[in-house]
Amino acid sequence: MPTQPRAEQPTTVLHLAQPVDGGVARVVTDLVRAQSAAGLRAVVGCPRGGTLAEAARDAGAEVLTWRAGRAPGPGLPAEVLGARRLLRRVRPDVLHAHSAKAGLAGRLAARGAVPTVFQPHAWSFDAVGGATGALALRWERYGARWADRVLCVSEAERRAGEAEGITARWSVVRNGVDLDHFRPGGPDPDTDKAEARAGLPLPAAFRRGLADGGPLAVCVGRLCPQKGQDILLRAWPELLGTVPGARLALVGDGPDTERLRRTAPSGVLFAGAAPDIRPWLRAADLVVLPSRWEGMALAPLEAMACGRPVLVSDVSGARESLPPGQGRLCLVPPENPTALAKALGRLLAAPRLLAELGEQARQHARSDFDVRRTTDAVTGLYHELLGRPRPLNQERISR
Repeated sequence: MPTQPRAEQPTTVLHLAQPVDGGVARVVTDLVRAQSAAGLRAVVGCPRGGTLAEAARDAGAEVLTWRAGRAPGPGLPAEVLGARRLLRRVRPDVLHAHSAKAGLAGRLAARGAVPTVFQPHAWSFDAVGGATGALALRWERYGARWADRVLCVSEAERRAGEAEGITARWSVVRNGVDLDHFRPGGPDPDTDKAEARAGLPLPAAFRRGLADGGPLAVCVGRLCPQKGQDILLRAWPELLGTVPGARLALVGDGPDTERLRRTAPSGVLFAGAAPDIRPWLRAADLVVLPSRWEGMALAPLEAMACGRPVLVSDVSGARESLPPGQGRLCLVPPENPTALAKALGRLLAAPRLLAELGEQARQHARSDFDVRRTTDAVTGLYHELLGRPRPLNQERISR
């Protein structure tokens, strides 16, 4: 009998990730969804808890537990051993390590034996100072030899790595968002805003303030030093001197929640984590993210896709996120509460300007930040590393 030809095995990608919430989890989930639809075998190794495991599984991935803590420490040898076990079990064609801890453990486990993509999602040495920061930088300089490609989400992130002496084979693929998911709720921005606010679980006093015409600023993100909510809370009293009726909603939770509550001025709502942030984005007059460091934050892209203007600190990826010409109004120096308060005052006191900026932001997001373009580019990078042609049936992206 003639032998049957052996079916070609799908390309297997192991996504190793320590963060199980927030932007990294959403990026991994978007990649898994696109890669599974394209016929790749996507496997995610991550810690238990958070949203990543369930979301990745729903997106088509096989999910395996990788025990790892967020911070560096004495558990590193066990984390490396766990990553090595995953590599032996999965036998991936490509290892894609997301963020600092997975980048550290994954590269030490693979040591070049598997084509490896390391995606920092913001540099580890920006997150810590002193001796720990110096050690993180030394590692990134050394560990780059075990990455076939260091994948940055913005040109600014790549330039920051180069400026710190990291010699790597670089690729830049900007973040994107699902434009079918993140979009205005209706054609009229004012009606969209009113309907979104009506559906939110707002305290009565907070809702009355909005009903009296007070503008609403929304900050979406993990409550932690990186996202800079403490800077925003220091700026808020000064802003109230210019726009007395303004309200602020912090959407998210994290390790700084209780500390921030103790220092919060009046007019600030701690909304907690939201399974769907779109109502909050659509309810906002302005979305603000005063980060201390980023690669390219997702929350501003999601807000712009919903037709809302953004005010962001001038960290990596911020300038590349904004529509042309908005930097003068919508960028502030990082860690500068006074500059942030002044920018908030100028914008929140000018509803017509906010409407114009929001429409520009919506058009910009739709033309430049389609997640399909992002996932297509990353999958193309895998094929390049493996010396394989790109699939011919990858969907074209319409603007």
